[in-house]
Amino acid sequence: MTAAPGRRSSTFTRLLRHGFTDASAAERLLDSPELAALRDDPVLLEALGATADPDLALLGLVRLLEAQQSPGARRELLDTLIAAKPLRDRLLGVLGASTALADHLARHPDDWQALVMYEAYDLHPGVEEFEAGLAEATDPVSLRVAYRRCLLSIAARDVCGTTGVAESAAELADLATATLRAALGIAEAAAPEDAALCRLAVIAMGKCGGHELNYVSDVDVIFVGEATEGTDETKAVRAATRLASHMMRVCSETTVEGSIWPVDANLRPEGRNGPLVRTLSSHLAYYQRWAKTWEFQALLKARPVAGDLDLGAEYVAAVQPLVWKAAERENFVPDVQKMRRRVVENIPVAEVDRQLKLGPGGLRDVEFAVQLLQLVHGRADTSLRSGTTLDALEALAAGGYVGRSDAAQLDEAYRFLRSMEHRIQLFRLRRTHLVPEDEAELRRIGRSLGLRKDPVADLHREWRRHAGVVRRLHEKLFYRPLLDAVAQLATGEARLSTEAARERMVALGYADPASALRHLEALASGVTRKAAIQRTLLPVLLGWFADSADPDAGLLNFRKVSDALGKTPWYLRLLRDEGAAAQNLARVLSAGRLAPDLLMRAPEAVALLGDGDGGGLEPRPRAHLEQEILAAVRRADGGAQAVTAARGVRRRELFRTAAADIVGSYGTEEQAAEADQGALVDRVGGAVSDLTAATLAGTLRAVVHDGWKDGLPIRFAIIGMGRFGGHELGYGSDADVLFVHEPCDGVDEREASQAANKVVSEMRRLLQIPSADPPLLIDADLRPEGKSGPMVRTLKSYEAYYRRWALTWESHALLRAEPVAGDEELGRRFIELIDPLRYPADGLADEAVREIRRLKARMESERLPRGADPKLHAKLGPGGLSDVEWTVQLMQLRHGSAEPGLRTTRTREALAAAREAGLMTGEDAAILDEAWVLATRVRNAVMLVRGRAGDTFPTEPRELAAVGRYLGYGPGHAGDMLDAYRRTARRARGVVEELFYGIAER
Repeated sequence: MTAAPGRRSSTFTRLLRHGFTDASAAERLLDSPELAALRDDPVLLEALGATADPDLALLGLVRLLEAQQSPGARRELLDTLIAAKPLRDRLLGVLGASTALADHLARHPDDWQALVMYEAYDLHPGVEEFEAGLAEATDPVSLRVAYRRCLLSIAARDVCGTTGVAESAAELADLATATLRAALGIAEAAAPEDAALCRLAVIAMGKCGGHELNYVSDVDVIFVGEATEGTDETKAVRAATRLASHMMRVCSETTVEGSIWPVDANLRPEGRNGPLVRTLSSHLAYYQRWAKTWEFQALLKARPVAGDLDLGAEYVAAVQPLVWKAAERENFVPDVQKMRRRVVENIPVAEVDRQLKLGPGGLRDVEFAVQLLQLVHGRADTSLRSGTTLDALEALAAGGYVGRSDAAQLDEAYRFLRSMEHRIQLFRLRRTHLVPEDEAELRRIGRSLGLRKDPVADLHREWRRHAGVVRRLHEKLFYRPLLDAVAQLATGEARLSTEAARERMVALGYADPASALRHLEALASGVTRKAAIQRTLLPVLLGWFADSADPDAGLLNFRKVSDALGKTPWYLRLLRDEGAAAQNLARVLSAGRLAPDLLMRAPEAVALLGDGDGGGLEPRPRAHLEQEILAAVRRADGGAQAVTAARGVRRRELFRTAAADIVGSYGTEEQAAEADQGALVDRVGGAVSDLTAATLAGTLRAVVHDGWKDGLPIRFAIIGMGRFGGHELGYGSDADVLFVHEPCDGVDEREASQAANKVVSEMRRLLQIPSADPPLLIDADLRPEGKSGPMVRTLKSYEAYYRRWALTWESHALLRAEPVAGDEELGRRFIELIDPLRYPADGLADEAVREIRRLKARMESERLPRGADPKLHAKLGPGGLSDVEWTVQLMQLRHGSAEPGLRTTRTREALAAAREAGLMTGEDAAILDEAWVLATRVRNAVMLVRGRAGDTFPTEPRELAAVGRYLGYGPGHAGDMLDAYRRTARRARGVVEELFYGIAER
């Protein structure tokens, strides 16, 4: 039939209205001889339009009709199709959803008759019915054909909505059970002598064991073998292994009819490295001695399905007690922490947002959360011991282990995500968990799920909504019932018992669950708005605390901050409404002692953790810091009050720096940890050094204003030395300085000296007055003559001393000298004075080089603390800070005059300059830089964790673990951290021995 030119035929329009996307192709198919009699049949068009993909369904129908063996067979199919609605819906539904099953029907055109039956038993078949469907299969090829025929009926009920996703998954698992039995039967028939020697049980694991299989998935199994009476055990196990291997090949190998699915036995003891078949006693010996927590988690779903079912039942009965004791294992807590983290590193970046299974908010999040709660509580509550995710979730809700509302939302989300997964896999019968990008495929998936108005947009919206629910509830699932257990609210649903709450807290890493529960009760009880907001915040915060090395400290510190700020209106609003604030606070409160101690002294600094107007965590420029401190000094009443104000600013800014360092080192859910460790070190060193300089400037101003109303009779400058001058101060570093002064015109030297010494002593006194703020210790021991010399000198006195008496070590120390506060012009002239000393025009004589080496060797032997492990001492140990810095500084002394790039007080800049000047190779520079950055990070970590300075790793396990977390090592990897430090330091020491101790020969 041809429409008039320029006009569409009425059939074309009807096809578009019924959901066809290529109406022209559909018209041609309807005009084919096979369908000519029905081309205008409204019943057929309505049925095609109801499918997920009408174009695909019509094409599949034509192919099926063409494949019929005779005109009579074709007529029978068409007559039944039009007359029988159940067949019509099932057949066309399958053809519109799966090209793979359409291909099967085209190869086996009589199999459509498997969809005709509509009896009650046909609606929900089980293992027995599927075994009957596979009964005639005698070889791998016929087994595949029979399997696809059974699969056809499951898919038909699924796409028509006769069964829900949970029922379809159970039927797929039952079909897998029947298939494994048939495959084992084929293997036994091929080797009856092997079958006579052994008893072989096939244990289903994973989704097959849990009665929740996908359309295309590896079928995970474990094999258990025993000898028959009178048979040698070794021979029996070998026979069982041959049978098991043959059974796996029957299912997995590709034939003319394709394959069924891979049978995966890698969940067995020792994985792919272990024997395929073990005896029951061998299994038990392994699980009792060697098994890891994840292996007991996997055994949650163990179910005997084929072979000797009595032996399979013995196996399950024997391992189940071990499963429910897993929570008592020594390493259960760190194992749980590792399993709770989403493992997305191995997913290609382009696929993370398309992953239904492993991505954030994916199926794995629900399954892992449910399984871990089962491990924690299933020992005491046998109602939780289901291998099926949705059944277990329902039992957890019924027992009060999960909130009913949360469970209902997760149930809905899980069903939707599994339905998407089923539809994606059904199309080509391929194993995938990726949401396709092709719009036609997305349209088909959306329509198959009942989204007909705008299938693609609606599918994306529903998918993101459900994934968001899973992400939001993933942590809440663990912690919300804990709050319900202590909050004393009439929730109208079952609650965790005190013992169950305690068990869960222990499982999540809390060492003192009783105290933790008391803190929760204090925070969350009552009907006030404050308590209601806390109940909203705490489930997520508790998860972040549990992700740290010391969850107890995190929760205790949170209670302290909340007690201090609970009545301020902005505090809880900040945590609730600003996305970063709550997570940043959780990280800071549980990462160690220093940051919480700083925060407790002025809890209002919590505002810095938000992303609003609180200032954020970016370090403030030195000029801004000085401006604020000097303004506070001007407003103060007297020097003591002025310095107290300056120290208060310093405390707040130290907290800002520490918090930024912790958040950058740990990362957040939205932003990964800072990959550039050197950038973190530079940020801390620069921020603390600028803050120290601004504090000294403010203190100097306060002392001068308080003691000399008419003006100081001298010009006065403070010179930063050591790490201070190098912009490399750590949290616990003293401020190494030199003091220099010059009398003003008309002032005699005695008066000037008295004024200068009074300034220095008053500054030191005010900065060390006991208070809530951390003291700032000034160390002037690098001055001429050391502790025996005057605390402060005139510029002329420095010039005279350095011209006549300067030692090599003093030239060495002056490499880090930089003006930090006071009279800028005087500071500049001091630098002009010392530049010839630290960058001598002729370099260093060999004797001076040897003296520096002797000094270095003596320092290593005399200053290393007794009992300390030199290889783990970040400052004085081999490859530590001292090694790297002395190597670089010796190059500066020798070549600084000729190489302007070396004239810097900063270690990393000098390293880069030495590399650019060809004084060391790029590889050597990189090794030294890595070692210096790591050693600096270790010292910063120790201070953050312990609240006091240290140069070596802590020995207390929780403190060591916290240092590890800061350095990027997960739970249980403290040993890896120490090994990595030793390797890095060892490589650096090798470079130091060549460049520092052999430098005269280079």
